Amino acid sequence: MTRPLAIATAIAFAISMTFPVGACLVEDTAALPRIWGVLDVSVAAILAVLAITVAAIAEPRVDAGARETAYRVYRVLLHGLLVGVVVFLTLGDRINWNSCLVGFVWRAWLLLYALPAWLVAVRRPSP
Repeated sequence: MTRPLAIATAIAFAISMTFPVGACLVEDTAALPRIWGVLDVSVAAILAVLAITVAAIAEPRVDAGARETAYRVYRVLLHGLLVGVVVFLTLGDRINWNSCLVGFVWRAWLLLYALPAWLVAVRRPSP
């Protein structure tokens, strides 16, 4: 039951990330269609509900293996901070940071917060 929910959460996360990326690349966000903002907030709300649900359901089953895997994933995701700095230094003047930074940060926080429970939820059930 939790595996399909975890997969749906990952899909919602991927879709949700397209909105801050798009907002970063547009000089004037007022040029975006009005539906852009509505879709951004709607998909973000769906993502938050899915992630919190996965965390609430799977958190009691988080074991040492899931914590260790999450730690390894955290170590890899930390490189995203360095990538962000490189992007900022090389393309900083071409990116609309005001429109995307908050979106990136709260999604990253949600990913890191729910990761151990998500890893448990996405596991295939043992036979």
